[in-house]
Amino acid sequence: MENQATENVKMKFCKFCGAKIVEDAVICTACGRQVEEIKNNTAQPNIVINNENTNVNQNANMNAAVMGRMKNKWVALLLCFFLGFLGAHKFYEGKVGFGILYLFTVGLFGIGVIIDFIVLLFKPNPYFA
Repeated sequence: MENQATENVKMKFCKFCGAKIVEDAVICTACGRQVEEIKNNTAQPNIVINNENTNVNQNANMNAAVMGRMKNKWVALLLCFFLGFLGAHKFYEGKVGFGILYLFTVGLFGIGVIIDFIVLLFKPNPYFA
């Protein structure tokens, strides 16, 4: 019965050791060597790489409305030191709401003026407010 099953299967000889192997075998079962190239039925995709950078950077002239107005660090620092309890440095920066708050609370009870003075010390000159 086994002979009938093997008779229907097409056979070929290994080109290295001469053993009988199945016709569509890629590796010889006797010697273990590759007798056929592995067939790849999947087609390679067509890949198109088109790298173009059309970016036009406009950072040099930022809109003043986005960045705010340019302020001098030293003017704000002197206003904070001498008239900080009245909120003069906040009015200078254009922050009227905070200026009125500092005016009625005497510079947030002095704590706000001290914090603003330290913050102003570490700002670049000029800075944007």
